[in-house]
Amino acid sequence: EVQLVESGGGLVQAGGSLRLSCAASGITFGYYAIGWFRQAPGKEREGVSCISTSDGSTYYADSVKGRFTISGDNAKNTVYLQMSSLKPEDTADYYCAQRFYSCSDYLLRAPDSFDDWGQGTQVTVSS
Repeated sequence: EVQLVESGGGLVQAGGSLRLSCAASGITFGYYAIGWFRQAPGKEREGVSCISTSDGSTYYADSVKGRFTISGDNAKNTVYLQMSSLKPEDTADYYCAQRFYSCSDYLLRAPDSFDDWGQGTQVTVSS
């Protein structure tokens, strides 16, 4: 059984930083991609970033490029999302999800292509 558990959300002022973690079990890192998605109230879920654990390739939404960094620790089966220069518009519930093998810019825009999801962690950025 695949389980994904997010942590690290919270309340932060604009311009601040947070690091989210996604701990995965039931999958073998190196064969899966992990994505971060977010959903703000009244809005659709959108892809933020993803990483292919096979080769470390990373992908980002334009809205977070240069501010967010995704990384993976295969030994810990954990993916991190370092978020810096946070803006109020980054406020949302953040979810991690997994899909087999790889990610891409196209797949980041297709949440339905990811198979298993965590329960989410809330990020609130105050102005």
